[in-house]
Amino acid sequence: MDRLFTIVAGRISAFVGQPVAFVLAFAAILIWGVTGPLFGYSDTWQLVVNTSTTIVTFLMVFLIQNSQNRDAAAMQAKLDELIRAVAEARNEFIGIEHRSDTEIEKIRHAIEEECGEDGVPITADHPAATVTRLRDRY
Repeated sequence: MDRLFTIVAGRISAFVGQPVAFVLAFAAILIWGVTGPLFGYSDTWQLVVNTSTTIVTFLMVFLIQNSQNRDAAAMQAKLDELIRAVAEARNEFIGIEHRSDTEIEKIRHAIEEECGEDGVPITADHPAATVTRLRDRY
């Protein structure tokens, strides 16, 4: 069931991310608007678009969340592999995405201090020097 949902969610996400999906949605709203006088702008006419857009929005929330969860998990796996593969990297950073927001903020603050954020000088041969130069460009 999980694999089937992933396949269906992936295909729908790929389709709705295309310009043709926007054009079709715009055309549907345009057709709905043009048919207003035909139906006398009735409550049923309004209910059709309100119900349709609510249902589509409700379902898209789940598809978007599924896509973001999958992307985030894949990104974390790639980052963990890079940490594992680089000899100078600290393996204790693998899996920190499972820690609380407070713990992650403490880790981030400690790294910033280590990299010279609070007046600690960074030498040219220090790994953080490259990061600092990149940040200074922007």
